[in-house]
Amino acid sequence: MTVVSKNHPAPELVRIRRALLSVSDKRGLVDFARGLADAGVELVSTGGTRSALEKAGLKVRDVSELTGFPEVMDGRVKTLHPGVHGGLLAIRDDVEHQAAMQEHGIVDIDLVAINLYPFEQTVAGGADKATIVENIDIGGPAMIRAAAKNHAYVTTLTDPDDYERVLATLAEQNGSLPLALRQEFAALAFARTAAYDAAVSGWFAQDLALEAPRHRAFGGKLHDVMRYGENPHQQAAFYTTGDPRPGVASATLLQGKQLSYNNINDTDAAFELVSEFDAATSAACAIIKHANPCGVAVGDNLGDAYRRALECDQTSAFGGIVAFNRPLDAQTASEIVKLFTEVIIAPDASEEARQILSAKKNLRLMITGAMPDPKKPGMMVKSVSGGLLVQGRDNGHVAPEDFKVVTRRAPDARELADMAFAFQVAKHVKSNAIVYALNGATVGIGAGQMSRVDSARIAARKAVDAAEVLGLEVPRTKGSVVASDAFFPFADGLLSAIEAGATAVIQPGGSMRDQDVIDAADEAGVAMVFTGMRHFRH
Repeated sequence: MTVVSKNHPAPELVRIRRALLSVSDKRGLVDFARGLADAGVELVSTGGTRSALEKAGLKVRDVSELTGFPEVMDGRVKTLHPGVHGGLLAIRDDVEHQAAMQEHGIVDIDLVAINLYPFEQTVAGGADKATIVENIDIGGPAMIRAAAKNHAYVTTLTDPDDYERVLATLAEQNGSLPLALRQEFAALAFARTAAYDAAVSGWFAQDLALEAPRHRAFGGKLHDVMRYGENPHQQAAFYTTGDPRPGVASATLLQGKQLSYNNINDTDAAFELVSEFDAATSAACAIIKHANPCGVAVGDNLGDAYRRALECDQTSAFGGIVAFNRPLDAQTASEIVKLFTEVIIAPDASEEARQILSAKKNLRLMITGAMPDPKKPGMMVKSVSGGLLVQGRDNGHVAPEDFKVVTRRAPDARELADMAFAFQVAKHVKSNAIVYALNGATVGIGAGQMSRVDSARIAARKAVDAAEVLGLEVPRTKGSVVASDAFFPFADGLLSAIEAGATAVIQPGGSMRDQDVIDAADEAGVAMVFTGMRHFRH
């Protein structure tokens, strides 16, 4: 039981006699207001909302009738008044509150329907600073919070999706709304204003280039409730932040069942990886399993890229996530359906490709409409016990012309191209990361090992296994290049790569023993370049 104070328990049912409607998002507004009016509820409204209701033929009181004061300053000041907030915050069973209301002519407001100025959409649309600031709502959050605080008596609506439920409940309860519903909507209301304030404060931090503001807030809107998290005993849900970056959060699911927690995590990893490769230059495919690539390739077309990515590790690709940087075509779709795949994500898919994939009912097909910019900044958040780790997205890139050759032998043109490719892939492999590449395709990937030399050996072993599957006499690490996401602390990791057949190495450099590693490369006649940029991914 909610208790307003020790002397005022909250009533189970509250009769809805007066409603204040003030919305930017007018979806369902007229039907909702008409339903309220049919239930005998007096309508009070503001500005554009009132105009919309009057145009629909509904009788509406202007909020100025409650305040005795007109809207001023281009509508900036209209509801910040005791005539409104007194009607929202009054404890209805408190004698002193009732006396104050009678003395000052304040009337009860039993329900508010308010959604806020579209701040998030305004920012996402690239508006100028003045327009963004003008879309910071002040009166709306104040009314929402006041009504939600006094949920013992007031129902607070912030989402048009809840209108039908409220009308249905009013009909069932003879014009009243129950306490449980008022409590539920109060919780939603505070969460909405918190997310809104998080968006505003986040924009200010970005606009002012504050790398570490004193307080940092994050908000999101529920997208899906998962059946479970990483494991069946863990609860999980997916929230979207409103970031317009193309990807799994904004993608359209064309077919297949709901994505799982792990599907979303892996699909995001796959799509971010293929975004590294310019679609205008080459087709790219990434196959992901457990947030790590098991095969990545570029090619003249998607079919070629998919085939070569798959050849890196066909065993691990089973049940994986496949991402493309170009619209999916029918020929490639026909190849994908030959192997069990959980999710395909691409900027688009042809009608023929969609038809082919529709035969696989459980296969999820997602289209994003565009590719994300790998160089665009963003924010990454990770929870730890008692806190949040916040960092910028790893949007670092090093162009081949900035590679520093540190060995006597310089890489040839083919090696240089493969180095750039392999280092871009290594950026998306869990550290310690080792990637062997040949002719624009990965041929061995070692991920997430405690020792870099172990990653080198695992990647080489993967190449041996792939050679057996493909019927090759020697693994394709012979003549390949190798990329490391961080420096080789000792020469042993490099020596393992050389033993596997690598002829050129790309790594950040920066170890105390760099010269030992360079000497080992020179002794083997291997070319090596330093990038000066590390790509740890934990």
